[in-house]
Amino acid sequence: MALLFDVHPDNPQIRLLKQAAQLLHKGGLAAIPTDSSYALVCHLDDKNAAEQLRRVRGVDEKHHLTLLCRDLSELANYAMVDNRQYRLLKSCTPGAYTFILPATKEVPRRLSHPNRRTIGLRVPDCVVTQALLAELGQPLLATTFIPPGEDEPLNDPDEILERFGHQLEAVVSMGACPREPTTVVDLTDGEPQLVRLGRGEPSRLGL
Repeated sequence: MALLFDVHPDNPQIRLLKQAAQLLHKGGLAAIPTDSSYALVCHLDDKNAAEQLRRVRGVDEKHHLTLLCRDLSELANYAMVDNRQYRLLKSCTPGAYTFILPATKEVPRRLSHPNRRTIGLRVPDCVVTQALLAELGQPLLATTFIPPGEDEPLNDPDEILERFGHQLEAVVSMGACPREPTTVVDLTDGEPQLVRLGRGEPSRLGL
């Protein structure tokens, strides 16, 4: 059964986030809050955890997974962008946007889209998420926590624990967060293309 880590939304208890980070380092799955909804996350380098994440979420290898990053300093390790794209990213991060970008060779092929070699990347504007990423010391592999066969993302940690506690190792709770996914923007062909309208305002990207 998943452990529940109940943290303050503005001043999260670091000792609790350290414990959650340790579970992720050991290959566990966790549900964590973000600035758009709760996300299902795992360690970037753990193949078994990534496969379990896809099973719980009910998606196949063609579904874009996202790297949750602390800031854009980690960008060059995982995605290829030109100066114009970087300026666009900088203007909208941190925030409720997911950007589809060409993956670098550093990204394991199993994590990128099998046909396009692309990866989703986002920098969340959430104190708890940022603090957890700081404790982990690297990006998290993530997907919006939308249960299989449903359309709405989960935003209630108690519901997550009740429904999925036996499939997770941790639920990091800061109470309810927005029940709206990120705005997804494809930057692989130069000009930004709106893939999904969500919480992020597309006008900030000129869309």
